[in-house]
Amino acid sequence: MADFTEAKVQELQQEAISLAHKNERLSAALATARRRLEELQEQIDTLTRPPGTYGTFLEGDMASREADVMVGGRRMCLPVVPTLPLGAMRRGQLVRLNEQMLVISAADYEQTGALVYVKEVLADGRIVATGRSDDSIVLLPAGALRGQRIRIGDVLLADLKSSTALEIIQLSELDDLLLEEEPDVDYSDIGGLNDQIVEIRDAIELPFAHPETFREHGLRPPKGVLLYGPPGCGKTLIAKAVATSLARSKGSEGDKAYFLNIKGPELLDKYVGETERHIRTIFARAREKATSGMPVVVFFDEMESLFRTRGSGVSSDVETTIVPQLLAEIDGVEQLANVIVIGASNREDMIDPAILRPGRLDVKIRINRPDREGTIDIFHKYLTDKLPYHEDEIARYGGVGGVIEHLITHAVTAIFATDDSDRMFIVTFADGSQHTLYFSDFVSGALVANIVDRVKTVAVKDYLALGERGIRTAHMTQAIAQERREHENLRATTDPEEWARVLGRAGARVVDVAAID
Repeated sequence: MADFTEAKVQELQQEAISLAHKNERLSAALATARRRLEELQEQIDTLTRPPGTYGTFLEGDMASREADVMVGGRRMCLPVVPTLPLGAMRRGQLVRLNEQMLVISAADYEQTGALVYVKEVLADGRIVATGRSDDSIVLLPAGALRGQRIRIGDVLLADLKSSTALEIIQLSELDDLLLEEEPDVDYSDIGGLNDQIVEIRDAIELPFAHPETFREHGLRPPKGVLLYGPPGCGKTLIAKAVATSLARSKGSEGDKAYFLNIKGPELLDKYVGETERHIRTIFARAREKATSGMPVVVFFDEMESLFRTRGSGVSSDVETTIVPQLLAEIDGVEQLANVIVIGASNREDMIDPAILRPGRLDVKIRINRPDREGTIDIFHKYLTDKLPYHEDEIARYGGVGGVIEHLITHAVTAIFATDDSDRMFIVTFADGSQHTLYFSDFVSGALVANIVDRVKTVAVKDYLALGERGIRTAHMTQAIAQERREHENLRATTDPEEWARVLGRAGARVVDVAAID
């Protein structure tokens, strides 16, 4: 009997263990099924959930946990979930709304929108801007712009529906047109233009350095200066030197001055009104710099390519709107004592006369090609005692100074030679007159600099090939010959109409250029 009872107990125990294992497997299966049902329910809820909405955050109220949000062009006051840090949100951020129009999460700033141009930044931080249609709009800066400097002429990405400026867009268009720099060119760096330097210093620097004395005598500083003459003769260098000298005479902090170098031909834009906008931006930048007490030189290079005489029929008569825009800006510079406009031109006869009348670019200084003495002076700027000279040359001419003087004399003699063998071209003008051109008719500061660069290049090549270090007379002879051959090819590559520009003869029309064999 005892054995039977024990066996029965063991059987029941085994059955209980088996049922326990089955129960565990069943519980696991039920749990898996429950999780799967929950996942399926979530998927069904997601598929049947109403679409979410995005809006643009404007401002929030921490006390009421509410936010002003621009939704579909409507400004709405919406509640914010407690888990969302309302104090960290900034104007312009995208926010997500659920079907109950509850702000549930924040996103980044919008990266697309309209491009606008800054006309003015108000004292309270609001921004007055214009779009392509030239309509003015008032914007508030987004949180992403906090701490950034917004300047007149800047291009902004804007959300026009929420009237928010989102981002400063760096476009290359204005940077390509406007080179803003602090020049370090001194008058002592310019050779062969002593008379012109004296003239421009008397015209510009005296009024700027002694404003009280000029006011006492009823005089006012000129608004602008025109530097005209053949290309490559130092007009840009003089303009930069003016900026540097003005800074020193004004005693500005760190002797700073700004030089806004405007590339005339590239300023023209195919879109109506864009060139005028560029001009407004340029002068707005000048005014901005001038208000800080720093002298500003606005330099228009190749001025005749942009501000031609109105009604001339050139460039589809775009001058009819561009010239008045420049005149309006120049006339507006009257009270900005730290701004001076300098124009440079190879054909001053093509510039609209209204720009050159008294009260605008009323000082006109001709920058001629250097004569023999001027060319010697320019060579001295480039051939210095810091350059390596050949030992044989140093021994022959009694030192480095003697070598430099010999090289310059040798070069100037070759450049200004007027023998029959030195004739290069015969130019025929529209009036029937003819002019024989020699190499000296092409001389300029740029040509001298190019010759010296050629000398250095030939000297380096000889050093690498032969191991002979230093500049020699033969290098100068070779460099001048190379430069002359390049100018002999000028006839084949240049339109006869451009020869008046090369010669620097106003109003002269070239009809033929014949090379002399």
